[in-house]
Amino acid sequence: MTFRWRLLLGALSGALLSLAFPPVGASLVAPVAVGLLALAVYKAPGGQAAVAGAIQGAVTFALLIRWMTLIGTDAWLLLVGVCAAWMALMAWAQSRTSRLPWWPLWFATLWVAQEALRDRIPIGGFPWGRLAFGQTATTLTPWAAIAGAPAVTFVTALAGALLAYATLAILRRQLQWTLAALGGVVIVALAGLLIPRPGAGEGSTPTATVAVIQGGVPTVGLGQNDDRRAVLDRHVRRTLDLATAVSRGEEPQPDAVIWPENAVDIDPYVNPDVAATLTATSRAINAPILIGAVIDAPGDPTMAANVGIVWTPEGPQDMYIKRRPVPFGEYVPLRSVLASLIGRFDRVPRDFIGGNEPGVLDVGQVRIGDVICFEVAYDEVVRDAVVAGGRALVVQTNNATYAGLGQPEQQATMSRLRAVEHGRTVLVAATSGISAIIAPDGAILGEIPEGETGYLVAEIPLRDSRTVADWLGAWPEWICAIVAALAVGMTFRRGDESGPAAHSEAPPPLSAG
Repeated sequence: MTFRWRLLLGALSGALLSLAFPPVGASLVAPVAVGLLALAVYKAPGGQAAVAGAIQGAVTFALLIRWMTLIGTDAWLLLVGVCAAWMALMAWAQSRTSRLPWWPLWFATLWVAQEALRDRIPIGGFPWGRLAFGQTATTLTPWAAIAGAPAVTFVTALAGALLAYATLAILRRQLQWTLAALGGVVIVALAGLLIPRPGAGEGSTPTATVAVIQGGVPTVGLGQNDDRRAVLDRHVRRTLDLATAVSRGEEPQPDAVIWPENAVDIDPYVNPDVAATLTATSRAINAPILIGAVIDAPGDPTMAANVGIVWTPEGPQDMYIKRRPVPFGEYVPLRSVLASLIGRFDRVPRDFIGGNEPGVLDVGQVRIGDVICFEVAYDEVVRDAVVAGGRALVVQTNNATYAGLGQPEQQATMSRLRAVEHGRTVLVAATSGISAIIAPDGAILGEIPEGETGYLVAEIPLRDSRTVADWLGAWPEWICAIVAALAVGMTFRRGDESGPAAHSEAPPPLSAG
């Protein structure tokens, strides 16, 4: 295959992979996209494979995170470049392992390894665009309950690599290997149906009635939270609407009410009027409200904290401090240097601290695991909230900055995967959308579209048991990364980048090199 064809396949792979994620959400094209990249790098010289991978990554992420252009074209290009670099490294490694027996397996482990590194490096990583996040409502989704999001990425990548193997076998008219590879795709696609999905509540309090409020914002974009009192008032108004409906018997009395991130950006601990408003609202609905607020950092008013606070008719109770502040959005690395060079960092006048404890809060009788906004993309943050005792999960988010650009849909699908992964109801509360109540099996029980306001009320199952993924934690991901590294290392021992096999386009039998 010529270098030009490899680049073309890489670009086509990137374009298709971006379509697997919202707002298009064509999940079935993801394995095809993976297969095209596998063809592009199969037995390619390392440099050519890396370039093809870089192009694939650049196209994928340029389309996937185009909402970043609202922050700045330079920020968008920089983040796309970082992600493309990881894809280039993966493609280089895949080109080497394509000369090994059972290479579709090594391709899949390398994809997991790439995501493991990209999710953490640099500056805390960027988990967007993981294959698993494009498979939140398919037959591959149940694998999340077995080994988390990495398992869904693995089976998606394996299906794609097997499609590539089948294509190569067809070109060589190797019927038996074509059928074997396609049979493998069918097994991978259908095996997830055998994995049970929990749905019923457990324990002495198996269910609870909860409400999610989507109050809206005066405007969207970078100035979406400039009028902070208006945002608060909108969420108060929707909650009072619910209280009226409850008093009329039109809605059941909720045990807990969930507000989104940034619903209260005037620190209620230093503003008595805001605190009184919250207390009065909680009394009106006769239930505790989990508010999303920005406050002075405890012990250091020069910094801020993004928090979830349980607010009751008697006032504030427990608090969760967001553990993973967003770099350049909630804090500025190397502020002394960058702030003087990039004026828009003035919109982040002080850095946010990161919390140290999982977000387990008692909202009345409902023990929830709270995560805030982008934290839903980080495996360990969500898992810690479940393992620490969360019987249902809450995602408090404010995506109004990116309204209409696809980011809210992308984040909402992550919540759906987390429901299946942990066997927990997930309550998504967003200022301007998309808010949702998601059952432990991934079914959507209710949803408020982007740009609308209102409330959702539902009786949800509360669960205590853990999934296999909860017990295993990050081990499946690290095992894949170790196996991938060993596979690449083996190619250096074998000297597989040279010799007749290196230039043959015939796929080797799965059990022979």
